[in-house]
This record gives sequence, C-alpha cells and structure tokens, in this order.
Amino acid sequence: MIKDLTIPLYGELENGFDTLIAAAGRAKEGNEVLKGRKTAFHTFTERGFPTIKNEDWKYTNITRFLKDDFAIQTPPANPSTGLNAYVHPEPVDHALVAGAGIESLDCYQLTLVNGNLLSADGASHRLPEGIRLITIAEAVQDPGLAACFGHSEESEKYHFTALNAALFSNGLFIEVKAGFSLDKPLHIIHVFTSGYNLLVQPRHRIVVNRNASVTIIESVVGSVPEAKLFVNSLTEIVLEADSKMDHYLVEMAGVNSRLVQHTMVSQKKNSVYNNYTFCLQRSDLLRNELHVLLNEEHTETNLYGLYLASGNQLVDNHTFVEHRKPNCYSNELYKGVLSEQSSGVFNGKIHVYKDAQKTNAFQQNNNLLMGRKATVDSKPQLEIYADDVKCSHGSTVGQFSDEALFYLRARGIGEETAKGLLINAFAFDVTEKIKIPELEAHVNKLISGRIF
Repeated sequence: MIKDLTIPLYGELENGFDTLIAAAGRAKEGNEVLKGRKTAFHTFTERGFPTIKNEDWKYTNITRFLKDDFAIQTPPANPSTGLNAYVHPEPVDHALVAGAGIESLDCYQLTLVNGNLLSADGASHRLPEGIRLITIAEAVQDPGLAACFGHSEESEKYHFTALNAALFSNGLFIEVKAGFSLDKPLHIIHVFTSGYNLLVQPRHRIVVNRNASVTIIESVVGSVPEAKLFVNSLTEIVLEADSKMDHYLVEMAGVNSRLVQHTMVSQKKNSVYNNYTFCLQRSDLLRNELHVLLNEEHTETNLYGLYLASGNQLVDNHTFVEHRKPNCYSNELYKGVLSEQSSGVFNGKIHVYKDAQKTNAFQQNNNLLMGRKATVDSKPQLEIYADDVKCSHGSTVGQFSDEALFYLRARGIGEETAKGLLINAFAFDVTEKIKIPELEAHVNKLISGRIF
C-alpha cells in the first residue's frame, strides 16, 4: 500500500483532514455523518492507496497517477437550500455540456460541475412528485437520511471508497417513491473541470422504492487542458422489492483527467437492475468498479459494457456480482477495442454463496486489439459454493482483421470509414441492448468518432 509522503496527495490528505472536518462541521453535518467520516478516514490511513501487490490492482499501477500535487475539494460551507443556488467559480464550457446532450431525446436533464448541481435546468419544477431530488449537502443535514452517510463497512471495504466516504464533497440524493414509474429518462450530465490540479470526490445515492421504476442516463464529460483532475466517485444504489432500474453510463472525459468510479448496487426480492457502461473517453486513466449484491431471491442483474482506448490510455473495468440467495439470475457481457499503446483490464468476478441454489450466472469478455503494442489483461472469475447452479464464463482476445479491412477498402470504402464499420459491428452485441433508440444512435455516433 502507498502510505508514505513520496505521494504528495497522501500527505495533503493527512494534513488537511482536520480542515475538511471543520468545513463539514460548518456545513452543519450531523454527528453520525462526521463520525462516519472519521472512521472511514482511519480505515483509509491504515490501508493507504493500493499498489500492484493488491490483487484487485494487479494490472493497474495507480502510483504514476498520484505523483502530482492536488488540491482537495472541500464540502460547501453553506449548502444550498434550493437546487439553483450553486454558482461555479470558473466559466463552464457550455459547448461541452451541449455535446453531452442526446439529440431528439425527451428527458429530464440536470447538470453537475465537479459534483455540485450547477442548474436544475427547470427540472426541479418539471420532475413529477414521485421523484425526490436534493443535494448530498442537504441530505447529510436531514436526520432521516444521515444514517445513509455514516459508518458503512461495505463502502469502506475498498481503498478509494473509504477515501470517498471520509472526504466526499457533494453530489445528488435521488429517491423514487413506492409504486411510481418515471415517465421518461433522467439525464444527468457530470462536468469535471478545473484551472489547477484538483481532487474531486462526489458521492451519489439513488433509492428506488418498492414497485417503482426509473431510467437514469449519466454522461461524464470534462476538459482540463492546463491542469490535472482526479475524480474519485462513489454511487450507492438501493433497489427495494419489485423495483426496476435501467442505468446508462456514457463516459467521455477528456485528456489530463483520471477517474476512479465505484458503483455499489443492493437488490431486494424481484428487483431488476440493468447497467450499460460505455467507456468512450480520452482520459489518462479510467477505473470502473461495479459491485452488485443480490441480497434476496428472484433478483435479476444484466451488465453490459463497451470500452475503447487509444494512445497511452488505461481503461480498467472491475465487476463483482454476489449471489447471496437462491433463484437469482445475472448476465454480463463486456467488449473492448484497444489501439496504439493503450492498455485494457477486465476483471469480472461472480461469487455464489452456499445458500444461493438455483443460481443462473453468465459472464463473457471479448477484446479486439488494433495496435501491435496494445495490451489487455482479462480475468473472468467464478467462485461457487452452491451445488445446484448454472454458471459459465469466458474470455477472448483477437487481433484486428486486416483481411476484413482490405475487403471493405476494395469496394471503395475509405480506411477510416471501414474501421468504423468494423468497430461498430464488433460493438453491436452491446449497443443493441440499449432500450432507447435516441441513446443508441448517440452512442454509435460517439463510437464512430473514436476512429483509431
């Protein structure tokens, strides 16, 4: 673990924690929240940052991304009492926000800058009464919600989630009331930007109550041409009995950004969670950790992912599905396209507990290498303790087909267009799963724009 002060950020965190706690206190956070922050920070200081000696970080050397000096974003001293109160101190690139928009899609839309709600775009007035939307800064002051942000062994289990639980600055709390179905998608645009090196730690919590359903699309964009931005994000999702959530994540952050994003999902009886992750960014580092807990019977989980990387990018996708109870189903398909000197990592783990009989779990990872120096480490895992299950997994790595490219070019198709067609064909098994036609067209357009 990385605990010494040769990593400037570690020293900054140690020296600045009291200041951060004081800022949280001024924000009138409850004692339970403050106690949770202190416990989580103690856990982090005991573990430090991960190294390649940690099994989950074996193929991702985080050290080189931590050697820069970073300022630490603090919680707002005066949390907003309304959704339109936040004003970002730096100009926001509205073209960047517009580029994240999805053409012709009828949706509710919110924009966050470094985890802070910039503007409700009228959504606070248009959102139906079945949706509760407040900032995390407001939620931690609510006695009924404070326990959600106190001590949590699950969220403190990992290096970066412990750090986020200690020092989260803001984010969104979204609750879908029981029996309510949102009539159209909620599109959340996350903008990350700074004029100086900055560590940003947003935290989000989504609760879908009994017999409710919601579709949420998250688009991640960023522009930090003259600085470096490190984003350590934590999203906690709770699906109550008989609920459903379709969750889309479209990642398009720019150069000089490093993102570590952890999504933790807890499912109860008869709930359905569908996750679609598209890594289309140009950031230096992207690490997605998706952890799903199937806590009660008859739950269903579908995870689909597509990642593209070029240059010297490192894209790392970790998934962990825990089957804890009988009669549950999970399906997972991830595909990657890597070119030039880029690196990809896929680590998917399915854990089937002893009591989880009648489990049906499937996992597949396919990779396409378009550059002689591109590499991918694929590690699908099954850990099964029940004896009446249907579980399978697989992984493939193949080179880009020069013959197929020649075939298309011989028919008058330009090289870049031909490559785009082949990449879209490879990605089709994932993109066809998208249930929203406008979003599918948007993602395919972004894929075509990432010609290698």
